[in-house]
Amino acid sequence: MSERRRYPRVQADIVCRPAGGALFHHKRNTQDISLGGMRVYSDEDFEVGMRLDLDVLMPDHTSVRCWAIVVWRAQLEATAPARFDVGLKFTDMASSDIQRLAAVLVPVR
Repeated sequence: MSERRRYPRVQADIVCRPAGGALFHHKRNTQDISLGGMRVYSDEDFEVGMRLDLDVLMPDHTSVRCWAIVVWRAQLEATAPARFDVGLKFTDMASSDIQRLAAVLVPVR
C-alpha cells in the first residue's frame, strides 16, 4: 500500500481538546499527529465533516489553537481506551503556531 499522506506522521505526547473545553479523552489521546492533522481517541461522537476549534496542548504546557474537520471516525470496542477513534484534518492555524507544532514533531526511529 502506498503512502498517501502529505505530511509524515509521528507519535507525540500532545493532548488536544475542543477550544475551552474538556480533553477528548485522557492524557495520551493523540495517537499520531502531523502538520496536516491528527488521529485522536474521543468519548464524544463527532460527525464526519464537523468543524472543530481545538487547543493542542504542548509539552511545555502552552497551547496551539487550530481548526480542523473530522474526516473519519470509527466506533471502538468496549475494552478500548475510548468510544471513538477520530481522524482530524487541520484547516487553519497561525504560521507561528505551525512553527511551534513543527518544532515538537520529531519522527520516531
